[in-house]
Amino acid sequence: MASQTPTDFSDFEGEDIDRLTQRIEHILDSAAVNCVCQERLHDALRRFADLEINRVQRRALTTARDQRLRIASILSLMAELEDLNVNEVDTSVFMELAYLFDDVASSAHLGATAMRRLALGSSQA
Repeated sequence: MASQTPTDFSDFEGEDIDRLTQRIEHILDSAAVNCVCQERLHDALRRFADLEINRVQRRALTTARDQRLRIASILSLMAELEDLNVNEVDTSVFMELAYLFDDVASSAHLGATAMRRLALGSSQA
C-alpha cells in the first residue's frame, strides 16, 4: 500500500493525532540521530501535536457555534409558516419551506458532528 504525502496538514483533520504522532516518532527513532537531538525532536513533536489538537478542537467549537447561528437565522425565515394555510395560491412557498427544513437538518448534522469531535477527546480531534 503506497503512502500519500499530503500537501498541507489539513489533510489530517479526520486522523487520530496520537497515531500520526506515533508514526512520526517511529520514523525519528529509526533515523540515525544522536540522543540529545532525538529527544529534542520528540519534545517538539509532542508540543506540535498538542497545538494541533487545540486547533482542531477550537475549529470544531467554532463550527458548532456557526451552525447554531445559521439555524437561528433559518428559523426566523420560517416564521411565515404560522401565516400559511393549506389553500395557499402559491404552493411554491411550501417547497421553499421544505428547503429551509433541509437546511436546518444539514446545519444540525454539521453542528452535531463538531460536538462529537469534541466529545471524543483530544486524540480523536
